Amino acid sequence: MNSRRPWIVGVSGASGTPYAAAVLRALLAAGESVDLVVSRASRLTLLDETGIAYRDAHWREDLGRWLARGADGKPGAFEVDTSAADVRHWAAGDLAAGPSSGSYAVKGMLIVPASTACVAGVALGLSKDLLQRAASVTLKERRPLVVAVRETPLNGQTLRHLVALDEAGAVVLPASPAFYAGATHIQDLVDFVAGRVLDAVGVPHRLYRRWEGELGGGSARG
Repeated sequence: MNSRRPWIVGVSGASGTPYAAAVLRALLAAGESVDLVVSRASRLTLLDETGIAYRDAHWREDLGRWLARGADGKPGAFEVDTSAADVRHWAAGDLAAGPSSGSYAVKGMLIVPASTACVAGVALGLSKDLLQRAASVTLKERRPLVVAVRETPLNGQTLRHLVALDEAGAVVLPASPAFYAGATHIQDLVDFVAGRVLDAVGVPHRLYRRWEGELGGGSARG
């Protein structure tokens, strides 16, 4: 029997593709399997933020370039061997894909970043693409769902959608970096958010310095 139980990572069209890259790198570093769904809108954001075109036919090559890039845009900032990684790509329009069914075994789903359109679609159960359908399946199967919403300010409609997701069992996790960890680089701020996403589902990582009850720890870093 196939014992593979991946985390689904959904990337929607909000700004914040470095958050997704940090989460993916950390999942692979922890030895986790990943099923990746990159929405059509997020591919435009990825192209705009990194210059990388994410293509279904060349997804592994494109993913490797994406994960190697630092949050500051520097290529080759990380060494990631995507050729050997346990990552499965599903096209955003493939509503017959594995994650579209509750009988497909997964650990849960992380939407990083989550746009307000994505939040609305999941909250309303629209399932207009595979990302939204996989999220709806995750909720109905009572599996962990983390929604890393990336938008500011938030209007009342989006706030109501976020409350609906919270009531349905999702973890609503705004992409809100903290500064007590002693950030000295933009990557530190990105990694803090990625680390909090992984904390929400119990995946071990070493992405940020944890609070230990001592004032001044962050400023003394380094």
